[in-house]
Order: sequence, then C-alpha cells, then structure tokens
Amino acid sequence: MPKEIIRTDKAPGAVGPYSQAIKVGNLLFLSGQVGLDPATGKLAGDDMGTQLEQVIRNITAVLEAAGSSLQQVVKATVFLYDMDDYAKMNEIYARHFGDNPPARSAVAVDRLPLGALVEIEVIALSE
Repeated sequence: MPKEIIRTDKAPGAVGPYSQAIKVGNLLFLSGQVGLDPATGKLAGDDMGTQLEQVIRNITAVLEAAGSSLQQVVKATVFLYDMDDYAKMNEIYARHFGDNPPARSAVAVDRLPLGALVEIEVIALSE
C-alpha cells in the first residue's frame, strides 16, 4: 500500500526533515504540531493555553487537507513542557474533542521544539 504525503499551507511547514502527515490506506499519521502561527512562523503566544488553541487549529488544518477532522482522531499524544498545565490542557482539549474523545497519552518533557509549551501528534481515520 503506497503512502501519500499530506501538505497544507494552512498549518506550519515542517521545521525538519519530516512531513506534516502521511496517509496510508484510511489511516493518517500526523507529525507533532506546536503552536506556530502559519502566517507568522512564530509561536501564537507565551502561555500554554494560547499555544494549545493554535496547535488544535494546525491539527485541524492538516486533517482537513487529508479529508478528515478532529472527530476522526483515534489516538493523540500530548507533550507538555510543564505538567502543572495538565488541568488547563484538559479543559481546552475537551472543548475541541467533545463527548467521544480519542485515546490519549500525556507526558511531560524537558523541552519542545522552538521553545513551545505544548505539542500534539495524532493518528486519525480518513475517507
């Protein structure tokens, strides 16, 4: 089964040697997204909440470019710079993923690319 590279200019371009997403069959594998504003190339804000809102906009844009949506996400991995942001992350995350959220892991990390405070990668279904 061939892989298809997914790209959109509605989300930040890769900041390294990787693709925004790869589609294989009806599965989408999205690379981690940080809170970069695709228009400016800079982090959307200095706080985790503002960055997380941008992360979700970026994920949504990549999913839509592949014919999918947040409702089709089956697994998410959240990387937090500060586990003290866990409750706030849950609040924002729940607002976007609704009553049937995907499976999820959340871990604290020492650092994230570009000084980001949160990063999320997802696996989703596609049409």
